Amino acid sequence: MPETHAKAHRTVSRVTDILETVAQRPGVRMHELATALDAPKSSVFGLVKGLVSSGYLIEDQGLYQLGPALGNLLPLPAPDVAAAAGPGLEALRDAFDETAMVGIAVGDSLVYLAAAESRQLIRYSAPIRTRRPLYPPSAGKVVLAFRSPRRRDAYLETAITDQQELGSARDELATVRSEGVAFNRGETLPDVSAAARPILTNGEVRGVIAVAGPTARITPRLPEIADALSGATAEAAKRLGLQR
Repeated sequence: MPETHAKAHRTVSRVTDILETVAQRPGVRMHELATALDAPKSSVFGLVKGLVSSGYLIEDQGLYQLGPALGNLLPLPAPDVAAAAGPGLEALRDAFDETAMVGIAVGDSLVYLAAAESRQLIRYSAPIRTRRPLYPPSAGKVVLAFRSPRRRDAYLETAITDQQELGSARDELATVRSEGVAFNRGETLPDVSAAARPILTNGEVRGVIAVAGPTARITPRLPEIADALSGATAEAAKRLGLQR
């Protein structure tokens, strides 16, 4: 089947946002959901009641939690990307004393699953299990670089409006795919820079490992970090293979 790029649908987005909000904040109330979604309470009410009736949410005295029906959507346990990357994250953190993290693509978002944080007072603190854009974070660039050109371009065209910047992004992602490493030199936050590489098994990106830190401190070490990421991602890929 041809690969297509799904556009956001407001109702679907609200349903997924409700489920993700409840997952992050068990025991949330209706008005809190409406506030979190920035949506009218009347609109959220109907969706929440539908999720309760179908078992995807449980309501207890006005508090909402995830319901048992979600278990029906889960496949057999998959190889644990976070566990496979864990030793590599700690080794990278110990080697550079910067924050190392592993992430995956969730639709058109990047989600970090785990991190080994720098022990330095001033450091990058990775937002765990929170959706982030695929561009321009270094880990997101890796995800985009290994997608099909159609899906990659569909995302970029929604994220970047300037045609010159769009062309530069395409060229950059072509280089990322060729060289297997992506950099973010203060593009997301001026004070934070990073490098990332994919965890590849049979040509499939199973996850991404990145190292990030204060721009002034980490920039001179990015080439060295990029080399170290090669070993960490290769070891994670081996562990994923053993988990099959």
